[in-house]
Amino acid sequence: MSVLVLASASEIRAKLLTNAGLSIEISPAAIDEAAIRASLEHEGATPREIAAELASLKAQRASARHPGKLVLGCDQLLDLGGEILSKPASPQDAVTQLSRLRGQRHRLSSAAVLFLDGQPIWRTVATADLLMRPFSDAFLQRYVAAHWQSIRHSVGCYQLENAGIRLFERIEGDYFVILGLPLLDLLNFLTIRGDLDA
Repeated sequence: MSVLVLASASEIRAKLLTNAGLSIEISPAAIDEAAIRASLEHEGATPREIAAELASLKAQRASARHPGKLVLGCDQLLDLGGEILSKPASPQDAVTQLSRLRGQRHRLSSAAVLFLDGQPIWRTVATADLLMRPFSDAFLQRYVAAHWQSIRHSVGCYQLENAGIRLFERIEGDYFVILGLPLLDLLNFLTIRGDLDA
């Protein structure tokens, strides 16, 4: 296929796409995620709806810079009992967030939207439910100290593909959705559309 533009600086999303054989170009779209999210939350939007809107705005912004190319916008939100948690601001913030998640179920909503020439042509939002195990305070402190540099960009302060898997007792949902990209849905759409070999 021709180049797919990824409107994100996410290394894991880029890796998932290239590992699947897609040719990609990275073109992050700058939007004020916090302000948009706060406005949507105030209006009563669900985490699923907010993730979809943020992904759409990123794709739309990047699409304006890439005429004729497919542009992929993505977003992922963590819902803990109706509260959306953000990426940690500091190691102490990570400890606090993980303390709240410990022994609890939470849901990840991962949205993906494709734009072509400024118009949306496909979108999906997929969810996964995760249950953290009741790990000790000592384990939590060691985990954050050892992995802060890699988890500081991650919603929920974990990366399932690395040591973060040790935080969990049960996971229900697609692995790629948990990593932040509904990859199978995207690949199926691109195949049906004719961008990828059938």
